[in-house]
Amino acid sequence: MLVKRDDLIDPELPGNKWRKLKHNLTAAAAAGHDTLLTFGGAYSNHIRATAAAGRRFGFGTVGVIRGEPRLPLNPSLAYAVGQGMRLTYLDRTTYRRKHEASILAGLGRRWGRFHLLPEGGSNALAARGCAELPAEIDEPFDVICCAVGTGGTLAGIAAGLRPGQRAVGFSALRGGEFLAGEVRRLQTEAFGAPGTNWHLEHGHHFGGFARGTPELAAFIDDFAGRHGLLLDRIYVAKMMFGLFARCEQRAFPVGTTVVAVITG
Repeated sequence: MLVKRDDLIDPELPGNKWRKLKHNLTAAAAAGHDTLLTFGGAYSNHIRATAAAGRRFGFGTVGVIRGEPRLPLNPSLAYAVGQGMRLTYLDRTTYRRKHEASILAGLGRRWGRFHLLPEGGSNALAARGCAELPAEIDEPFDVICCAVGTGGTLAGIAAGLRPGQRAVGFSALRGGEFLAGEVRRLQTEAFGAPGTNWHLEHGHHFGGFARGTPELAAFIDDFAGRHGLLLDRIYVAKMMFGLFARCEQRAFPVGTTVVAVITG
């Protein structure tokens, strides 16, 4: 097993956060936008990364946060504000309708013209950025694994593979079966058609998004002790636990080389 330390790309824009933003930033600039607007929860790493990218590359940023405002701001939102992001809030009922034209029109009236980034950053441009990852791995491999939250990273990685290679995504969401449709949609929008060289594992969500169990916590501690790498409990630890479980179940033929992507 090999580990792709994508989390070390940049301290402010780690891993798939940078890959998803890269081509969106280029497109926003080409269209003459000076503001990025995106959505996320109060602890969203995507919100943090968008704020940091805006500061670094000269864009204003607006974060539309799910739920009611709370003061003082938590560390994630305080960081985003420190990077220049302006915050606004939608109650949870309205937030579920965030992609409706009426909601977006209201945001436009308040904040002006903007380049829209979806929650989690996954769109066709994001998938194209993630497709660049496999070519950076200079060791031969057969299977590559990543955590899945919105589908963009898996959609891109799978599209960037060579013939004979496969991608496995480990859903961090309970009830994440819908994510297969999201991966196919993103691949169609980004590359013209969905691929068949990937699949999703759904059995290692540990209760759902941002949830965990004592078993997962023990795995994180043991992995850190063995390898000196503290795994993110939201996404990466669930992927790594699932990968180890699949190895113990002899899911991969003897001699298979597997890459585990630490997305950040």
